[in-house]
Amino acid sequence: MKKWLAIAALTLLGFSTAGHAQGFGQRSSAPGDFDFYVLALSWSPGFCELDGDRSRNREQCGEGAGLRFVVHGLWPQNERGYPSDCGPAGRSPSRIALEQAEGVFPTENLARYEWRKHGTCTGSSPSDYFRDVRRARDKIAIPPALAKADRDQTWTAIDLERAFAAANPGLRTDMMSVTCKRGVLQEVRICLTKDLRDFRTCQQIDRSGCRARDFTVVAPR
Repeated sequence: MKKWLAIAALTLLGFSTAGHAQGFGQRSSAPGDFDFYVLALSWSPGFCELDGDRSRNREQCGEGAGLRFVVHGLWPQNERGYPSDCGPAGRSPSRIALEQAEGVFPTENLARYEWRKHGTCTGSSPSDYFRDVRRARDKIAIPPALAKADRDQTWTAIDLERAFAAANPGLRTDMMSVTCKRGVLQEVRICLTKDLRDFRTCQQIDRSGCRARDFTVVAPR
């Protein structure tokens, strides 16, 4: 019995640590086999406040960087779960491909990581994936209150979702989620069709958002 309980505990621990905010990951052998995309926009001041070691993330978190929303990633997603790491181990995008990522991701290291974990599951080449990331980002209008934020603000998740919906015709609150950590805004995640033309509903993403009553949107430093 003790041996069985130990195995069960290890199994649960594995799921708790391997799970992603948008569902448990699923290794896939069929790139391109997914239902829709999630565009994850990270609130850079929040990342730098919580997790951004400034000595290792000077490009993003250095004094005067002034970044606001930046692309965390464009993630292939299924109705439940998501594929990841679909390409050969060690495969890396070329310098020409990475030129497509400039100005979209806050750092080149993040662009490389996102290609390896998520881009390889799209069925696209690295250059096409990074172009799609830019297309998705360019589709989103940032609410004015956040586009020019110069002081800390307090928001609720539903009010922030409504602000994004108001700024983006066709976007509804059930097509996105807001994530937070220790009372600070982390990300806004928006669901898009595979062709990136339209927003679409996504129950699992919608339900995975911030549970805090409110949170702080940290101003750029």
